[in-house]
Formats: sequence, C-alpha cells, structure tokens
Amino acid sequence: MPFESRRAKLVLTDREREELITVSRSRTEAKARVERAQILLQYADGESVSAIARTMHTNRPKIERTIDRALQWGVLTGLTDLPRQGRPRKISMEDRTWVVALACQKPNELGYAQELWTTQLLAEHVRSHCEAAGYPSLARLARGTVSKILAQNKIQPHKISYYLERRDPEFETKMAQVLHVYKKVELLLEKGATEEKAMTAVLSYDEKPGMQALGNKAPDLPPVPGSYLGISRDSEYIRHGTLSLLAGIDLLTGEVLARVERRHRSCEFIEWLRMIDEHYPKNIKIQIVLDNHSVHISKETRAYLASVPNRFEFIFTPKHGSWLNLIEVFFSKMTRVMLRGLRVDSLDELKTRLEQYFEEINQTPVIFRWKYGLEAIEVA
Repeated sequence: MPFESRRAKLVLTDREREELITVSRSRTEAKARVERAQILLQYADGESVSAIARTMHTNRPKIERTIDRALQWGVLTGLTDLPRQGRPRKISMEDRTWVVALACQKPNELGYAQELWTTQLLAEHVRSHCEAAGYPSLARLARGTVSKILAQNKIQPHKISYYLERRDPEFETKMAQVLHVYKKVELLLEKGATEEKAMTAVLSYDEKPGMQALGNKAPDLPPVPGSYLGISRDSEYIRHGTLSLLAGIDLLTGEVLARVERRHRSCEFIEWLRMIDEHYPKNIKIQIVLDNHSVHISKETRAYLASVPNRFEFIFTPKHGSWLNLIEVFFSKMTRVMLRGLRVDSLDELKTRLEQYFEEINQTPVIFRWKYGLEAIEVA
C-alpha cells in the first residue's frame, strides 16, 4: 500500500501561485524567501517532503517547517521568519541612554579635537569611560553596536544640517510686510492689464558682489563626436578681478533693471535708484523689497531719498531673512545659466557680456511668482 502523508494539502489561489512563482524566480529577493517559494510550489504540486528535500539538497525538518508555517499562517506569511523572542539583551536601556546622551554632545566638548563623532571614536570613548560612569556592560562595545543604537534612536551625530536663526525680534512682522507686497502683486497679475497695474511699480532688489572675471591660460577645446562629449578646458586660469551687480526685477513685468559696477557703495546704489527714477513715470510710487545692507540706509542714500519725496518706498526683509527676497531666485538661475563656466579676457568683457545677458532676457521677460505663506495674507 503506497505511503499517504497525514499533513494537509496546500491549495493555492491564482494570486498566491503567481506571487510564489515571482519570488522563486527573483534575483533580488533574499535567498531564504526564494527557497521557501520553491518548496511551497513543489508541495502544492503534489511532491512529497522527502522528494522536495532531495531536490533542494536539504533536510526534511527544514521542508516541514516551511510547509507547516504556510499551512498555519498563510502562504505569503510562510515565506518570512515569524518573530521570535530572541536572545536577552546584554545592554540595558540605561546603558543605551548613556550612549545616546554622549552622541548628543560634540567630541570637542569631551576633550577631543574632532567636531563630529564617528562610530569608531564614540565606541572607543564609551569603552574608556563606561566603568567610571557606572556602565561596565559596555566595556566591549563595538562600533557596529553603536551604529545600531544610534539608528534605533534616529540620531546621526556625524551629519550637519543647516537652519536659519531668526535674529530679528520683529521677524514675523517684517515678513508679513514683505508677503503683503507679494500678495498685492499676485492679485494684480490675476487681474491682467488694468489701469491700477499700469500705475504700479514693485521691484525686488539686491546686490551680487564678487563676480569673478576668470580667464583661460589655454584655449577651450570643442566637443568631438565619439571622442569628447563636452568642452575640454585647462585646469589653470587667470584672475582678472571682480565686479558687483546691482539689480532689481520688476515683479509685474519680469523686466530686470541692472547696473554692473566695480563696487557696491552708497554712490553706486544711488545711481541705480536714479536709473529706476528715470525708467518709470514720475507720477507713481516705486515700491522696492530689499535687505538691510548698510548702503540702503546710509546718510548718502537718505539724502537722495529726501530729494525725491514720495517717490520710493522701501520694504525691508527681516535680518537674516534674505531668502524672502524674490530676486534671489533670479540670481540662482543666473548663476546656473550664465555665470557657470564663464571665461573672459578682462573685466570689461565680463561687464559687456553681463549687460548683453540682461538685454537678451528682457526681450522675453519671465515673471517670478512667490508662493510661500501667501494663503494667510489678506489684502484690503
């Protein structure tokens, strides 16, 4: 009489069979899951435990555990190890808390030269000081265990992330004033061509100092199809000096009004204001969003503003809040599109090419729109 197994049959749905076939053929799944999928497929097709063990070159208990787990917990659950209690922890929660507390301090605060921890340095410090601190179980702590403790507590003391400190006590108030201007611009843009829009001038202004005039010592080599994908350039260069850009972007038209100067003192800023004064009709007030640079509030600048009363209105961004100035977005684009990789033979050539760039972009101006925080701003 042939042998009949008392173990229950494994009946697969179409979805389960498809999933098992996918896992059994996978080259990225864990090896254990691939083997278990193959075992369950063979058993579902009527193969005996002994036959599967011979085919898989393994033992019967392993095959039986896989089948029993699938029969009890489900086919897909049977592909994965069930959670077990595991070995008791040798490192107590108090010990782990002490390690985390150390990681939350800088190494230089504990007498080291380094500014940031490495897992190796932290492990060495723990091993050296654990007994004196009352944590003798950490005497053989390895760097791998340190990594696991830090990961479990979601801290990365080897990394630095940056933030902007709000140093201005009136930050919120000044930010609201700037956002109010951007909200007004947004409403005017939505209305389209209106008389109110035609009689309004709103600019975002800033300086971009230190633009280097770099020249080549050897000529650039052009791309060669099939050999050199891009421009080939000699690594050495010549410094011709620097220029400063004083620029404002009209938030309603996208036009950029700029001057390129050797420096950016009060006198250069006043010359830019004179250029703006001549550019717009005399019967409108010009609003300018700008930062707290000293030249914007200097004695010379205030004297000029007094000579043209009710012509300009300055809206200052908060201290340490230059990111609220929309022209920074334009400067970022300009750096990536125009200044990156620029080579010139003199300061005059750099000035000429910058002025040409502004002429070109003003032929098809782009209106930059501010979005952050406007939903909370109401304009009467």
